[in-house]
Amino acid sequence: MLKDTDLSQKISKEEYKSNEKELEYKLARLQRRARELKIPVIIVFEGWDAAGKGTLINDLILPLDPRGFSVYSTFTPNQEEALRPFLWRFWRHIPRRDRMTIYDRSWYQMVLNERVLGHVKKKELPEIFDDICSFERQLADDGVVIIKFFLHISRKEQKKRFKKLRENSCTEWRVTKEDLKQNKRYDKILAAADEMLAESDSAFAPWTIIAAHDRRFAARKIFNTVISALEEAINKTEKNPPVRSKKTPGTNEITEENANSSILDKVDLTRSYSLEEYRSKLDKKQKRLRELEHEIFVRRIPVIIVYQGWDAAGKGGNIKRLTEKLDPRGYRVIPVSAPNDAEKAYHYLWRFWTKIPKAGHIAIFDRSWYGRVLVERVEGFCSEEEWKRAYREINEMEKHLTNFGVILLKFWLQIDKDEQLARFKDRESTEYKRWKITDEDWRNREKWDSYKTAVEEMLQRTGTSYAPWTVVESNCKWYARIKVMDKVIKAIEESV
Repeated sequence: MLKDTDLSQKISKEEYKSNEKELEYKLARLQRRARELKIPVIIVFEGWDAAGKGTLINDLILPLDPRGFSVYSTFTPNQEEALRPFLWRFWRHIPRRDRMTIYDRSWYQMVLNERVLGHVKKKELPEIFDDICSFERQLADDGVVIIKFFLHISRKEQKKRFKKLRENSCTEWRVTKEDLKQNKRYDKILAAADEMLAESDSAFAPWTIIAAHDRRFAARKIFNTVISALEEAINKTEKNPPVRSKKTPGTNEITEENANSSILDKVDLTRSYSLEEYRSKLDKKQKRLRELEHEIFVRRIPVIIVYQGWDAAGKGGNIKRLTEKLDPRGYRVIPVSAPNDAEKAYHYLWRFWTKIPKAGHIAIFDRSWYGRVLVERVEGFCSEEEWKRAYREINEMEKHLTNFGVILLKFWLQIDKDEQLARFKDRESTEYKRWKITDEDWRNREKWDSYKTAVEEMLQRTGTSYAPWTVVESNCKWYARIKVMDKVIKAIEESV
């Protein structure tokens, strides 16, 4: 692919100047219109060192309103970034719906520099490419315009540019030993880049190869490509505006397959412990959890525990007993409620990605990303297309986490309708519990059957080999607490 690129392409200064201002004005106008339509844009610059990425990025952003974009430079991950899945730092910087993010190098460094340096093994590449393509598809499905450039120069041209930079005392610092090694490894990197381009070129995130020997030719092609992509996205949005706030309750169809394979109806809710049995087990389990918390910290193993369940199923009490004797510096409980306005401005997974724990720590989600296929589905806070797409997106996210080494545990706390009613009434009649019951709880109860359908499908479609669900019999809170602790202890023991 790269070998077939004509690097001799160039345009004269006069030709470039002939429509330079026209292109700049057009790009600025399109940026404003994209902001009005809340179209997020990602522009990726990859390519050889000394290919002119910095200069060309500067050419591109000069006509733009600086309040509408951010430039994120990606180099070797720092200590904070290295302790999390490699896509974490890029999720943190995805653009808001009315903004643009320009990446000076990106997630593709994992299959370029990291691979060539031997930090990534060849057998790991298919998994990494899957993660990257899933990431880009999720963003594109959510309306993000993704434009990817690879700036290509020859080995001879790169060597010449390095020499010129080193001859000037003001620029010699820009050429490192690693840069010079890159020139010596040119052929090896070229092969890796060709593979990268072939494996990650897609309709939703295509690559554009830029012959970068001539700066004016490169700048013109970059401008035209960005303008074309923005025009296409704007025309599409103007013809079919996205409907994100229209409230249309999700479907409640129960298929024959679901009716005959109900997971929840098969749960034995009579399982219980006496108070004496519960107390005898609780102290022992909590002490073991404290020991294992130290083990995962020493071994740098991240743990994510997801709690979902019916209102009044006992999530709060379960979390409290799970964490009661843990070192508070080693875990974080993350309560999840409806997204606020700031969070709604991003892809729905963004607010969860930003809270992924670093290696050696525990994150406990009291409700989670599964709100997309539960509350948002049933209440109509997202479209049917969005919640149906979410099953794949969630599975891909969890696969990326577990590929990194995350111990991921997911619990559904199951109670029956009569037990929920009894707990609601107890909350209403007990002064210190009254804050726990709201009008929304009663409204949700009226939609029990709709939620049950959504839960059944969630369990079936997101219970995977790498991130299985555990349904916890929770009519007896004591039994539920011990069962969760047992599952957590077992999962961590098997990993350490």
